[in-house]
Amino acid sequence: MDKITLRPIDRGNWRECIGLSVSDEQKSFVASNLFSLAQAGVFDECVPLGIYHGDAMVGFVMYALDAQDHNYWVYRLMIDQRHQRQGFGKAAMIEVMDRLKGLPDCIRVRISYEPENEGAALLYRNLGFRETGEIIEGEIVLEWMDHHRDGGRLL
Repeated sequence: MDKITLRPIDRGNWRECIGLSVSDEQKSFVASNLFSLAQAGVFDECVPLGIYHGDAMVGFVMYALDAQDHNYWVYRLMIDQRHQRQGFGKAAMIEVMDRLKGLPDCIRVRISYEPENEGAALLYRNLGFRETGEIIEGEIVLEWMDHHRDGGRLL
């Protein structure tokens, strides 16, 4: 697979972003991209990004420094139904994690998923996320931390 890139959602690609969708069986697992872009418009801390393979947007991811718990969260990850099972979700998460690990205030990264979403659970665990024991709004919370931290900052 060619490398993916993450690009900001802007005036030139927002319609392409809201045109992406998951399968009907997956719609209860993730908010629509339209909802996510509305959320990003209201909450300045949200960073919405298109996941690109070449010039084609194949998915969407959004992260933020949560104003309440002061942790970085990956709020959304979705791969369009036409592009699933090609490694784009894993590649996008690796790119996001690389970005977050480079931020001086990033201590940990959190993510949550619907209990029925076994694919997400497997992906996140394979990337080193571990369950925290918390459930927020019915979703299982996972956390990633580098255990070789230097002064509280991820290496």
